Amino acid sequence: MPKHVTRTMLRGATVLLALALAALALSPSPARAETAWVKDELRLNLRTGPGTQFRIIGVIKSGDRVEILERRDGWTQVRPRGEEAGWIPEGYLQPTIPARIRLSEAEAQLAELHDQLDRITAEAERLKAANENLEARDAERSAAMEKLTRENQAYRAAADWGGYITGAAILAAGMLVGWLLKSGSGRGRSPRVRL
Repeated sequence: MPKHVTRTMLRGATVLLALALAALALSPSPARAETAWVKDELRLNLRTGPGTQFRIIGVIKSGDRVEILERRDGWTQVRPRGEEAGWIPEGYLQPTIPARIRLSEAEAQLAELHDQLDRITAEAERLKAANENLEARDAERSAAMEKLTRENQAYRAAADWGGYITGAAILAAGMLVGWLLKSGSGRGRSPRVRL
């Protein structure tokens, strides 16, 4: 093979390789996978008979409560509350409330409990503040009562001393009057009593 053919083939292969690498570099990267869940809401056609050839008379959905009337040929006859009885395919009923409905009920109860907790916490804070206020007022009244008790004791002590002083003054006045009467009579004692 001549050299110029080999060089041409080598150049062509190099160009093709460069183009392939450029295409790879410029091509968009694969999209990142997105996560999703299948909805658990189910809607079933309620039919007039046990089969898809029968007319649709209504729809029941996940969480609807039904009364089972009959089972036949892979179909179940049910009566939704307050509606006409009809047929649905077998295998879509379960004896317990669906988890989605239980979850929504539990979430509602949880929200109510959170509201109650918030109300109780606010009430506890209000009662705590009222209690602190009452304790402060009780301490003020106890201090005032103690002051009044001390003042009352001081007044009683002063009143007692006043009574002692008055009694002593009366006694001293009586002794003075007795002494004055005795010294003013000038006579000695007479054994007789005069009337």
